[in-house]
Amino acid sequence: MVVLNDMDRYRLVMDVIDRVPGLALRAIGVRQEMKDKRNEHRAYIRKHGQDMPEVRDWSWA
Repeated sequence: MVVLNDMDRYRLVMDVIDRVPGLALRAIGVRQEMKDKRNEHRAYIRKHGQDMPEVRDWSWA
């Protein structure tokens, strides 16, 4: 549940978008998707006490 510590995959994507020169304008839609998904994930954690299945069950398959 690293999303609660601001170290989740969504935050990392948003940080890259914010820090790479010229990327912020080109990736504004992706950044918003990450923000929305992050909010959805936080709500899921608060309700269920664990990560969403798409995060919890992810593997390198």
